[in-house]
Order: sequence, then C-alpha cells, then structure tokens
Amino acid sequence: MKLSRQFTVFGSAIFCVVIFSLYLMLDHLQLDHTKSPNNGGDKLQNGQLSILQDKIDRLERLLSENNEIIANIRDSVINLKESVMDGRGGLDGRNMSQGPYLELLALPPLVLPIDSQDCQFAAREFSKPADGVQLLDVYDLLTFDNHDGGVWKQGFDITYQENEWDSEPLQVFVVPHSHNDPGWLKTFDEYYRDQTQHILNNIVVKLHEDSRRKMIWSEISYFSKWWDNIDDQKRDAVKSLFEQGQLEITTGGWVMPDEANSHYFALIDQLLEGHQWLERNVGVKPQTGWAVDPFGHSPTQAYLLKQAGLANMLIQRVHYSVKKHFASQKTLEFFWRQNWDPASSTDILCHMMPFYSYDVPHTCGPDPKICCQFDFKRLPGGRVSCPWRVPPQPITDENVQHRVQMLLDQYRKKSKLFRTKVVMVPLGDDFRYAEALEWDQQFQNYQKLFDYINSHPELHVKAQFGTITDYFNALRKSAIDPGHASVSLPVVSGDFFTYADRDDHYWSGYFTSRPFYKRLDRVLESHLRAAEILYSLTLANIQRFRKLNDFPAVENNRLLTEARRNLGLFQHHDAITGTGKDMVVIDYGTRSVVVYNPTEQDRTSVVTVYVNTPHVCVITDHGHPIPAQISAVWDDYTTASTELSFVAQVPALGLGLYQLSTAVNGGAETAEYVFLRQGGELSVNMKHFTVNIPQDASTPLSIHNPHLQIWSSPTTGLMERLKLKENGSEHQIKVEFAWYGTTSNRDKSGAYLFLPDGEAKMYSPARPPVIRVTKGSVFSEITTTFDHVTHTLRLYNVQGVEGQAVEICNLVDIRGEFNHEIAMRLTSDVDSKDRFFTDLNGFQIQPRRTMAKLPLQANFYPMTSMAYIQDPGTRLTLLTAQSLGSASLVSGQLEVIMDRRLNQDDNRGLGQGVLDNKVTASTFRLLLEKRKPSHLSYPSLLSHVSSLYLNHPLISMAISTEAQSLSLSAFTPLASSLPCDIHLVNLRSIQSKEDGGGPSDEAALILHRKGFDCAFSNRNTGLLCATTQGKIHTEKLFSELRFQSIIPVSLTLMHTTEGGSSKEEIRLKPMEISTYRVQLT
Repeated sequence: MKLSRQFTVFGSAIFCVVIFSLYLMLDHLQLDHTKSPNNGGDKLQNGQLSILQDKIDRLERLLSENNEIIANIRDSVINLKESVMDGRGGLDGRNMSQGPYLELLALPPLVLPIDSQDCQFAAREFSKPADGVQLLDVYDLLTFDNHDGGVWKQGFDITYQENEWDSEPLQVFVVPHSHNDPGWLKTFDEYYRDQTQHILNNIVVKLHEDSRRKMIWSEISYFSKWWDNIDDQKRDAVKSLFEQGQLEITTGGWVMPDEANSHYFALIDQLLEGHQWLERNVGVKPQTGWAVDPFGHSPTQAYLLKQAGLANMLIQRVHYSVKKHFASQKTLEFFWRQNWDPASSTDILCHMMPFYSYDVPHTCGPDPKICCQFDFKRLPGGRVSCPWRVPPQPITDENVQHRVQMLLDQYRKKSKLFRTKVVMVPLGDDFRYAEALEWDQQFQNYQKLFDYINSHPELHVKAQFGTITDYFNALRKSAIDPGHASVSLPVVSGDFFTYADRDDHYWSGYFTSRPFYKRLDRVLESHLRAAEILYSLTLANIQRFRKLNDFPAVENNRLLTEARRNLGLFQHHDAITGTGKDMVVIDYGTRSVVVYNPTEQDRTSVVTVYVNTPHVCVITDHGHPIPAQISAVWDDYTTASTELSFVAQVPALGLGLYQLSTAVNGGAETAEYVFLRQGGELSVNMKHFTVNIPQDASTPLSIHNPHLQIWSSPTTGLMERLKLKENGSEHQIKVEFAWYGTTSNRDKSGAYLFLPDGEAKMYSPARPPVIRVTKGSVFSEITTTFDHVTHTLRLYNVQGVEGQAVEICNLVDIRGEFNHEIAMRLTSDVDSKDRFFTDLNGFQIQPRRTMAKLPLQANFYPMTSMAYIQDPGTRLTLLTAQSLGSASLVSGQLEVIMDRRLNQDDNRGLGQGVLDNKVTASTFRLLLEKRKPSHLSYPSLLSHVSSLYLNHPLISMAISTEAQSLSLSAFTPLASSLPCDIHLVNLRSIQSKEDGGGPSDEAALILHRKGFDCAFSNRNTGLLCATTQGKIHTEKLFSELRFQSIIPVSLTLMHTTEGGSSKEEIRLKPMEISTYRVQLT
C-alpha cells in the first residue's frame, strides 16, 4: 500500500476512536456511584438528575453528529496526499503491505492442529499447599450465621495476655491515607477543585514540617492534574518527600479500579498509564497495591500487580463472614496465588483488613466506639462527630497515659488476628486532610501518643507513622526473612465475590446496574485498542521511510493519550458502565469500505452497513463479486431503511477493501420474511422484500446454517431446541425472560445491592408478541418483539468461527417499570447440578457453586466475558459483549440480569435509585460443544476466539468520494495469524520523555497466552491457526517490519526482566501475560 493510502486509512481509524473518546469526556460519565455508610452525609443536589439528563442528551446528539464529524476528518486527511506523492520516490516503489492478499483466505483445516504439549496444561493435576486455602472450600465450610460478636459486631471477642510482647515488642505502623474517588457524588473536576488539590497541597507543606510524618496516595488521575498546575519549586519538594520515604505512591494506577466489571485490557491500560506517567515525571516505582474501596476483589488484579513488579497488596471489601473466618484462623495475611499455578510464581503478599470499613472507627481495633475517639478530625466543634456519642479528646500531659492504654488495648487486640507482632493501622477516610487544621489535629495528637508509647519500654510497643510499604517491609522481616523465627503465611487461591457488608446485603446488583454504559465501555476498549495498534504500525512504517514530517504523530499521540485516560477514569469502581453503536450510511454512487480486523487471527466475518438503496453489489479490490444480503431495518412493522451485509475476509490486524456500487441486476440477494402473531390481525407495510404471513402459525419455527439448526416456539419466537449438525445431536435449550421485584423490608435493592422479593416470576406479556423470521444468504434470524424486550436469535451462514454460535441480542426497555429487574434465563438438558463457571475480567475462569444456605442474591456473580455450565459430555457457554450479573440457580440453567430499574436508594451513600435507564442492546453468543471429562476447567480454543470476535468486531469505515483517487488497497501487517492461544493485548506507543508530548521510537508489545481445554472436538472449528507451545518466532511475525530491539519488561514497563530474552523467539507459559519494549523498523 502506498504511504498516502496508509495515512488515509490509519488517520480515519485513529480519529474514529478519538470521536468515541468524546463520549467519555462528558464529565467522564460519573453515573454509577455508591458507598458505605461511613462516607459522610453528602447528597446529590436537587438538580443533579436534570443535569445528568442534559449530559445524556448531549451524548445522544454527539452520536447523531458522528457521521458528519468523521466525514470531515477523512476529507482533511486527503490534504496529506500531495506531500506524500511528492516523496514517493523515496519509497523505492515498494508496497508497505505484503502484496495483495489472496482473494479468499485459506480454508480452515478440517482438524485444528493442536500441539500435544499444549494439552497438558489443562490436564495436569496438582495438590494445594499444606497451608493452602481455596475460597470455594471456605464457602463450603462457613455457616453464614451472622451472630452478634459484641463490640466487633461481625466478629468475636478478642483477648490477650499482658506479657505476650515481652520478648518481642509489638510494632505499630499508623498509615495516613486519603481516598479520593475520581467522581462519585461530584464530578472529577468538582472534587479536584473543592477538595483534592487542597489535600495534595497540604501534603507538601505538612509532611515537610516533621520528617516523622508519612502519607500514601493512590489515584494518579488526580495527582497528574495537580502536578500540571504546580511550579518547579513545589515539584522538587514533592520529589524530596518521595526520596525521604515520607510520601508513597500505592498501586500507581490511573484510578483505583473496579475488579468485577472491568476487562483485563482496561485494567492493564489504566495501570500502564499511571505507571508511565510516574516514570516520566517523578521516577517513582510503586511497590504495594492499595485497594480499600472496590466492591469485592479479583485474583486477576493480584496477578496484574505481580506482573507489574509490585510485591505486596492490601484489600478491604470482603464478605464479613469470610473476614471473620480468616481472622479466626489468622489467615488475614497470605500469599495470593492463581488457581492455575502449581508452584509459587504468581504469589503476591496480601493483607486483608479485618473490620467493616476503612474509616478510622473501623481500623484501629475491634471496638469502633473506642477507635472513633482517636479520629481527631471528630474533636468537639468540628463538622463530623462520632455516632457512638463519645467524642475524641485532645491529648495532654494529664490524659496521655489513660488514652495510650485505651488505644494500645485496641492495637493489641487487632494484632491477635495476625501471625506476627507487626500491626498496621490505617488513618484516613474519603477526601481526608483537605484542611490544615485536620493535619494538625491528627498528626500532633498521634505524635504525643507515639512519644509516650516509645518512651515507656515497659509497654513493649513501638509506634510510628509509616507508609504501607514500611509496614510490609517490617512484616516480611518478621515473618519471612532468614535469621528470624519463621512464621509461615498461608497460600490462598480464588476470588472474593460476592461481597456482603452486613446481613443479607449482597452487592450483586452493581454487576448489572446501568448496562448501557457497561456496553459502551467495552466498545471503547475495542476501538482504543484498534487505534493503538494502527497508530504504532503507522508510526513504525513512517519512521522506516523517514517521512515523520508528513504524519501528525504528536497530535495523534496526544489524542490517544487523552482517550487512554478517559477510558482509565471509566474503570474507577464508582464509574464503569456500557455502549451504543453508530453505523455509517453508504448513501450515494460508488463507495469504498475499508474493513479493519482488530484481532490477531485471519478472519472471515460479516460486515453490515446502512445503504439507501436495495440495489447494491459488493466487489473486492480486485473486482470479484462476493455474496451479500440486503435486509430491512425495521421500525415496528414498516421498514425505516435498508442495510447491506456481506462476508468480509480480512488478514490479522489488517485492512480489507471492498467496493459498493449500485446494481440494477445481479446485486446483493434480498432477504425473505415471515411474520407471525398469535390471535391477532397483522399487516406489514413494506416494499422491495418478500413477506409471508401464514394463516396456520402452529408449526415450530426453524433457521439453520452449515453448523447449527434452531427451533423456536411459534407462540413466543423463543428458542426451544438446538442441533449440532456435525454429529446430529439435539439439545433442549429454552430461552425465557423473568422479573425480579424488590423486598418489602426496609432495606431494598438499589444501585449496588440486589435484595429481591423471592424467586423470579416468569415474564408474561400483556399481548401476543410479533415474531419476524428473516432468511437470507448471509444470515438468518428470528426476532420477537415483546413490550419490554426485542429478542433476536441470529445464525451467520459462514464457515468460519462466527457460524459456530447462536448470536443473541436483547433490546431492553424497562423505563416504565417500578422496582423491577429483568433477566434472561437459559434452561437446558445439561446436567450441571450445582456447579457453574464464570470468568473474571475476561482473563480467567472461576468455578462457582450454587449454595442453598445462601440467599438467592448471594449466588449471583460477575460475568465479564463468559459463563458456562457443563456435564461429562456437553458444555453450554454464554459469551457476552458486556459485563452483567449471572447465576445458575437450578441445574441446567444460566441466568443473566439484563437491566434494573429501582426507585429508591440502597443506603450506601449515593442518595438516589436507578431511574436513568436507557434502551439498551446487549449482545451474546451461545456456544454448544461436545466434551470429554477433564480435571480442570478452561474455555475451549473455539470459545476463546469466539469471545475475541464478539468483543472485537470488524471495524468498517466508508471512504469519501474524493478519496477514491487514492487507489487504496489491502494491508497485511502480519506474516500470518498468531497461534490460536496467543492474544495480542496491545501494541501501544510509548511517549517520549522529551518535552513536547510526542511518541518515542519504542512501543509496548503486550501478549497473553490463554489457557485452554483440549477436551473438545477440534474438527470443523473454522479456526485458521495452530498452537505452538507458546512460541512466536519474531523474525516471522511481521510481513515487512522487523524488530530492531525486543526487551522483556514488567507488565507496565517499570522493570527490566532478569535474564533477558532471545531476540529471535518469544515464549509464553499458559495464562502468562508478558510485556516487551520493542523497536520496529
């Protein structure tokens, strides 16, 4: 491809993504916010909802304007043409692509080539360590009885002997912190203006007043904004605090992310953005993770922190019964190990906070009434007080002895829950230390307490301010280091979902709340990743041909950085929500459509664009016609417009080019339609299409493709049976919808809590639905229009991966409901008993067990990319394009909450219900596979690739008429598909450390080798790849580009990996995510 063509295509793609990032810039969509009761009494202003509605209206207007904006941008890109044409001689006449890719991609092999060594990962068995803890076993063990524990309501009475610390004093580290949500009740900018900037300014002043003072900070989104607004003198002062160990950055991500709904791509991206900012600006490398506020915790985050080079982490929001059990067993500090790891390579040292919250009353010890008296912000006369009505007292010479004894009693009791004589006491809360007065109140009073403690050796206590890493260093010295009495710490595997903070208050509602924005998040991730990869490839080719002046690299890098940071803000635990999709209308004459394949696999998939005429034909860039289908876009029972669907074949990470033109004869085939409605007259007004309205509508409906056949009810249009054509087996798979109400108790469902009024009631529409059956050469589908849901089952008539699954789309509208949640339920003949499986963050699979001893809402878990049930012979997998809550309440069932409309707050601080529902489209793929029994459970290769295709669809871009003269052609950057089990997470440009904000000549190549199960058929999968024991030959990766350098580094580029790597070969272990600092030429 000529350089000018690359500019047009790449530029269009990048700017498409930038336009999508604008959606995030509407105050970062701060829409989904809840907290625990300790977070103060702030409430939304009366006008908040109307402001929110205005923002949503602005977003909708932006969507409608998207086509015009992109068209203008594409036209502006053409201005590059002349300068590039002038320099064409410097290209030596070479094409930047491999040359014209084959008219048709190679046919998929009948049997997928899988290396036998690659099957050993899922087949192996290993025993857990002697002191190992598996969370599933803990759930089996617990009774969840919730007895009153006394002053520690959710725990038990703690006792100790006065002489326990005579031989080894108790070390106390008080860790000041301030949790700053990047948007909750206020927007990011409002919080920064009103509170956060003052907190950060005070850090500089107040820490310099006394070298014994310490502070930790987590959110780089705020820190970077503040840094940009301070002078060099203050920056130097901040750097000196880092050097002296008084100030520590914990985790170092752009935000403190949600760990249930976030995809691992976004978790990595926001962590990388924060760490890269730190490296460029302050030279700090975080050592410890700090996660006090995410609503449950995922081992995926633990793995990512470990891969980024962090050694320790802290978590807080864990089910109160689990906390009580861990405290009783002294397992609150443990090595968190991944389920698949038979050794210790993934271990990270983790501290679980034992009590209810991270505020001061719940952190010094088990009695919040006592601890609150040592939160000196609550001194009499202030704006906050102690709910237990016993206020703090200023520390004086007269009361210091008594107050020390009170406080040490709490410290000693807390230390009895741990295995070492080192105890950590957080000192902070949300947006603390915004005023100089609070700094003086806290630090001066605590210093008086510490001075007294440390000057009385008979107390056998050493107390001090510390950072969280100070604490972990002391813990390691006490528990792990040689030469010390060894204290063994347990190994824990599993996850900490679903979180309950009290009673039956399970936080499983937020797995689904505001699904529109959860879908938006996933689309933004896909488009940002596509833009990152295209930008990096473009930049490498531009540098290769020394045409940097002809490419707006700095401006595009700035836009990409802005998009990264907006997406990062979206991952905050009070923010992540979903999407809408816009389609380009091909509206006149002959148009070119460039199709980008964002996946690392050569791919055959269906592309759909709107057209303004049914008389259209599609040809490749070599002039050969390809199969296409014209379908109606329905508005009730009339056609609003028409759409064109065709089967595109696009190389891995490459660009395909297709010409669309009007055709009087021999154009795309027209879909045929059948309409049904039980017991009612039905008339359909349309033209161009054949429509049949049968009189006898009692015969089951059916559609099929080369792999599958579906039978649906003629009454509801909902699926009842599915047949696998390869072996002729049929299975009962019934789709239904159901309603959940909310309990009549005082505490009801809200944005985060799911408190149903019992089992779901089956959805029963007030009138018979309209059923529409579409049959065509490219796809066939059955669509049912209910009052609240438009449900579509689609089969693609392709031989590739997308022909293997049933696509399900639900367009949900519950805006007129009162305290209702709507669920889709799949009931099958799979004998799954009480077991099912959900993914964590799109990265790994977590086994689940439905437990009758738990309330219904406790058996719902987050589903980021898939959930499945299985028996010894069959697996039924539901792949999802958005994060939602899922369960398997009965053997053979999978259930997904689609949307929630709740009229009240759930008393977690938000101050409102969930009433801003939008019409939301949720998309799934249903995959039925035959299997052989296996010990461990991983997705099949087909399931992995199907999920990849669902979340990263082909991206189509219409080229304006003026750009036709550029003579665009296909682009094939990779020499071939990557191995089936290796995913290119990102190819991300690295910003230069020089002033100006442009890109460097390096990029971060992030790869993930997925663990898969070989217990499935590898015949007729449609995959165009193989497995290679995790090996990639770097010289054979790209078709034209070559690696000038390739350096293994930690996940976020902070550390260089020991031992180096061969420049000729990359080798990944199963499940491993690895990053390489690369230079392409």
